[in-house]
Amino acid sequence: MEQFKTYALMIGLTLIFIWFGGMIGGQSGMLIAFLVAAGMNFYAYYYSDTQVLKHYHALPVERDHATGLYEIVERLTQRADLPMPALYIIPEAQPNAFATGRDYEHAAVAVTEGLLDLMSEEEVEAVIAHELSHIKHYDMLIGTVTATIAGAIAMLANFGMFFGGDKDRPNPVVMIVLMILMPLAATIIQMTVSRNREFMADEGSARMTGHPEWLQSALSKLDSYARGTVMHDADPQTAHMFIINPFSGQNLSLQQLFSTHPSTEQRIARLEALK
Repeated sequence: MEQFKTYALMIGLTLIFIWFGGMIGGQSGMLIAFLVAAGMNFYAYYYSDTQVLKHYHALPVERDHATGLYEIVERLTQRADLPMPALYIIPEAQPNAFATGRDYEHAAVAVTEGLLDLMSEEEVEAVIAHELSHIKHYDMLIGTVTATIAGAIAMLANFGMFFGGDKDRPNPVVMIVLMILMPLAATIIQMTVSRNREFMADEGSARMTGHPEWLQSALSKLDSYARGTVMHDADPQTAHMFIINPFSGQNLSLQQLFSTHPSTEQRIARLEALK
């Protein structure tokens, strides 16, 4: 069912993208949008996981080099009825983590060195459970596709003025309005999907570990450290993948409005309600 929801969202966002291409460029714009969407979805589905792991210099780890981490993940995957994901460590001081991959068999969990150094074993377990919950609900693919389509719509809007001559194009005023509103709408969709999925993964972690207070403690520490450290390779296009926004320390009030993550206070309060 979760996989069906993921594919439905992919198709829906792609159709919106194609419709937008048709509105600003007529038949030629629709064709270009279709080709771009097909290419981007293909890339997002098959290669986005390896690309993001490479971007953050994530290093694969084996059991012999991270026995404790492996035991935590094995224990949680058994509870969640998931296959063992590939494990990676990111050489970054900021404590953080993300999951990626297109399905259960191609999933990966990456944690930073800072997370392993600064968190207790219970807090690490809660964070890993959060990431496994993302895997369970195919959130990695949803997040990647929504971010990809949102970026593509913004790109299409920027080039809208170059689509020429088709009689099906709207009048210039309508086209300008669309070029302003569609990227904003796509961004709002991306933010909404990401925030809702974070709440779901928090709840999944609490139920998987049986201890909501572990994740509450972890989120409090993660938020505090994220505000005091900078992740050097952090990229706005992939910030939504992390359990805590790696740009937390740089967020201004306006940026927070469009944050990919709910506030830590909201997340902790929801976890409190599960006790």
